[in-house]
Amino acid sequence: MRSGSHLEEVLRGGRFAVTAELNPPDSADPESVYERARMIAPVCDAINATDASGAHVHMSSVGVCALLTRAGFDPVMQVSCRDRNRIAIQGDLLGAAAMGVRNVLCLTGDGVQAGDQPQAKPVFDLDSMTLLRTASILRDKGEFLSGRKLEVPPRLFLGAAENPFAPPYDFRPHRLKKKVDAGADFIQTQYCYDVARLREFMAKVRELGVDQKVFILVGVGPLRTAKAAEWMRANVPGVSIPDEIIDRMKRGGKGEGKRLCVEIIQQIREIQGVAGVHIMAYRQEELVPEIVEEAGLLVRDAMKVHP
Repeated sequence: MRSGSHLEEVLRGGRFAVTAELNPPDSADPESVYERARMIAPVCDAINATDASGAHVHMSSVGVCALLTRAGFDPVMQVSCRDRNRIAIQGDLLGAAAMGVRNVLCLTGDGVQAGDQPQAKPVFDLDSMTLLRTASILRDKGEFLSGRKLEVPPRLFLGAAENPFAPPYDFRPHRLKKKVDAGADFIQTQYCYDVARLREFMAKVRELGVDQKVFILVGVGPLRTAKAAEWMRANVPGVSIPDEIIDRMKRGGKGEGKRLCVEIIQQIREIQGVAGVHIMAYRQEELVPEIVEEAGLLVRDAMKVHP
């Protein structure tokens, strides 16, 4: 146990973990965060605070995490390399750890052209791999990238993202191994709507022995409509939704997206090497408890403190 995070405790204890994404508000009102957190916390082991995902401005990840830790929740702070250089990122990691943040997800970040302010200047001083190494150096060596020593190193459970559903498929398990070698303790994947492809990915991961070195949480989420699924496939980087899924959404009635999500979770649980799921229910946080319950996942005993 390095970090003291509840998520790490659950994963190292062998329980099937559940994390969920909190969609940050376009607001300066803390109640906007707490309202969302209260919906998902009772069934989650940790709550992800996104960092301007899709290059759209929302309340900052570090700000959301400050509110969550104040209320006793266990957040996963997402850190994107798009907007800050190594000086700012190292400072943010120390500040977050001082607030009680124990889980950090290291991301390269979507390019500014994907968002609604494409005139912004991207930074990308680091990428996800070098960010992982940077956080590992802070934690394990107790020093900055400059070599200057820290008085007290941060206690961090480090995560990274992976996408088994984007080509080149053969490369993805090897890229995952590189992230583990760089310091990743856990992985959260892109949305899974192709379980067959996930099985192929995990078979190669097991062949490489990577499943013994990292905890893999597979991304899932309820689709609203067939039209929304088609839009995601065309516009959200890295999202792959097979035609048969869209056809099913067209044929299905109300609640089909939730039913599909539940079925996918049940199939995922049977795949060797999968340690949990990461639920991304964009603007549908109210569905998360229903999905967890209907998928047959145990009710969590985490995060009982509510603001």
